[in-house]
Amino acid sequence: MAQKVVHEPAEYIRPLNMNGLKGRMLQAPAVRKTAKREMLLLYGHHALLERWWGLVENLQEFGSVTMPDLPGFGGMDSFAKIHRPPTIDNYADYLAAFIKLTYKRRRITIVGISFGFVVATRMLQKYPDMAKRVDLVVSLVGFMHRDDFLFTPRKRRVLVKATRVIAMHPVAWSVRYAALNKFVIRNIYARLGAGKRRFLEMNPVEFDTLMDFEVKLWQANDVRTHWMTTSEFLNLDNCQHTINLPVWHVSSSGDHYFNNQFVEQHMRVVFNDYDRGVMQSHAHTPSVLGNKQEMSIMVPPALRKVLRRKP
Repeated sequence: MAQKVVHEPAEYIRPLNMNGLKGRMLQAPAVRKTAKREMLLLYGHHALLERWWGLVENLQEFGSVTMPDLPGFGGMDSFAKIHRPPTIDNYADYLAAFIKLTYKRRRITIVGISFGFVVATRMLQKYPDMAKRVDLVVSLVGFMHRDDFLFTPRKRRVLVKATRVIAMHPVAWSVRYAALNKFVIRNIYARLGAGKRRFLEMNPVEFDTLMDFEVKLWQANDVRTHWMTTSEFLNLDNCQHTINLPVWHVSSSGDHYFNNQFVEQHMRVVFNDYDRGVMQSHAHTPSVLGNKQEMSIMVPPALRKVLRRKP
């Protein structure tokens, strides 16, 4: 019996240089020759290419997968290097340039995870001609509007102010070197409310592995970029312009950030068709260490059926 070949994400990661900003990108081929779909995968906050390898393995069943770093995330240079703020509009411009450079005139499927979906939506609104090259937009726990958040209006306003303070230069510097170090993350993260529930049944080896990866995640993302984008999407309104494309939305049954009914209402306002599936999860997304099987819940059976169709 032939031995199954196990691939690692490092095999498919290569350097990325966009507009003077250096980062990385992952380009994974389809696992079957008959799978012709070309998918552009956009990660969300708390980002690292390696984090989403289990999801990539699921999507490879339907075609090739390309996942680029976003400025300020995953270890990529931030927009500050080229003297631009990390606004959603600037991310939309960056994404449009990446698509033109990478895909030329080929048709693609866009898969956006949470904040990644926000960027994809804004890009399609700013560049409506780009929609002609997209056959489907997939939202994995994406959102559209500030009212999608489960926070009360008062709490959201407080969070907006707090994130702006953290994004200030001296505060961000202090957070990076005084708070986002291995000792603090290991000893405080596990004591937070969500952490306590997540680590209850975790053995010491699993805990150490997860904490080591969490340190990489927090330190790979530029602090000012992380909190400035957080402040902006807490005030988000991506419902001002329609998009002549269908959207397939995957919500989480246990999402602690979003009201799934409000998300659907806002998506129906913008996209010309809407379909939805639900992943059975206790959180916004699966574990950051999720393997192919654990990440499979993000691609429910009904979506798999759609992705198998010829694009």
